[in-house]
Amino acid sequence: MVTWKKVALGSMLVLPAAVLLFCGSAGSPVAAEKNGRIWTEAGAAPAVVPAGFSPTASFAPLVKRLKPAVVNISTTTEVQGRRFLRRGPSGSSPFELGPEDLFRRFFGDRFEMSPQRRSSLGSGFIINADGYILTNNHVVDGATEIRVRLTDPERELTARVVGKDERYDLALIKVDTKDPLPVVPLGDSDALEVGDWVIAIGSPFGLSHTVTAGIVSAKDRVIGAGPFDDFIQTDASINPGNSGGPLFDSAGNVVGINTAIHAAAQGIGFAVPVNMAKKFVRDVLEKGRVARGWLGVGIQELTPNLARSLGIPESQGVLVSQVFPGSPAEKAGLQRGDVILSVDGRPTDDPTTLTRTIGLAEPGREITLQVRRNGKDRTLRATIAERSEDGSPSEKGEGPEVGSLGLDLAPLTDREAARLDLPKGQGLKVRDVDEEGPAAGTGIRPGDILLEMNRQPVGSLEDVQQVLSRASSGDQVLLLVLRGHNYFYVVIQKP
Repeated sequence: MVTWKKVALGSMLVLPAAVLLFCGSAGSPVAAEKNGRIWTEAGAAPAVVPAGFSPTASFAPLVKRLKPAVVNISTTTEVQGRRFLRRGPSGSSPFELGPEDLFRRFFGDRFEMSPQRRSSLGSGFIINADGYILTNNHVVDGATEIRVRLTDPERELTARVVGKDERYDLALIKVDTKDPLPVVPLGDSDALEVGDWVIAIGSPFGLSHTVTAGIVSAKDRVIGAGPFDDFIQTDASINPGNSGGPLFDSAGNVVGINTAIHAAAQGIGFAVPVNMAKKFVRDVLEKGRVARGWLGVGIQELTPNLARSLGIPESQGVLVSQVFPGSPAEKAGLQRGDVILSVDGRPTDDPTTLTRTIGLAEPGREITLQVRRNGKDRTLRATIAERSEDGSPSEKGEGPEVGSLGLDLAPLTDREAARLDLPKGQGLKVRDVDEEGPAAGTGIRPGDILLEMNRQPVGSLEDVQQVLSRASSGDQVLLLVLRGHNYFYVVIQKP
């Protein structure tokens, strides 16, 4: 199994390739700088790059101009200890005895919990002269104290969290200062190309203002950190302590926020694209929270088998397995079984791309969906909404055709159908799956509800047999399955 590490020194996280749940926190809206700008956009200020600068010659002139706006972040987190300490004689230090439950049982209140302090180091960069600093959420998450160290002039300031978001792994913090602080401009991560020069500045292992350089190794990387994975991959050396530090292009513009490293490799680092960070900063300062877009569909990957069963010549796009009532998708006319090919002209090749595109869309914005339905393409328009962040045994009686699929099915009782909010007489419960049958390996498991076969609703074993009787041996049979509140399609080959 491939693992990934977030790179804040002292608070390293190992991430399996799985989706993380959102756990962002709201903040209060904060006024922008007096000139109305939150950050300095590339091109809105004098060029950072000196005349005649060439990255193949030396990065030194560029680094000298960028370093003052890069900061070292140290945090302290106080956690309650899980062991009991026995009080020694007056003036002496307590000594550790063992697990709390055991000693509470025998010694009662003569033992007390000892709070523990945990330190962590990371990096950040100043985006606003009034003291707004961008970093990773995992650098400051849970911190009881945040200290920011500046170099020009050298000083240390206390910071507070303005807003943070676990799904983006971004945090905006603020220091109070009377004098304007140096800033770095934010560039355009969409304009990056594989092979472009990039520079990372941060505090790996506490070594402040360490500079490394490399190229963009890849874009749009999905590493299992969350539903909005869209990382820039670089071979510029990134280590624990680099978390939250800037990744610059050769013009001196921030294009990414250094976030993670490959746990078992060298020269493979990942950065959050700065365009995602721009939306995060804007939402936090204008709304006090992160506003994510919502379309209201359940989606799944369109595999070649599913594509053939749906009569689609190639596995292009994302399959809609569910449309939520009252959602923007339902109002736009999307239907279960549709294939979303693109959003605003941008191809949606996989569920991650579609999830990210919709999530980053501004609520209230109208989008154009290119959809394929029953072999015909059509255009639909949907207005994005804001996502809420609060998401009896029967007789066996299987027929020979049902058994041939390797499924033990039983009709739903009226009570089960009502609990699932299904019409009476619709749906079959999967009681068992033959490990050697055609359904093995499709993802169906006991407890699932079979709703449709080849687009035909099924509510009895006779319904299933009728659908199967019209299929020949070797034909693909398309099944719609309900698990909990989620719908998905699978394909089974009839023996």
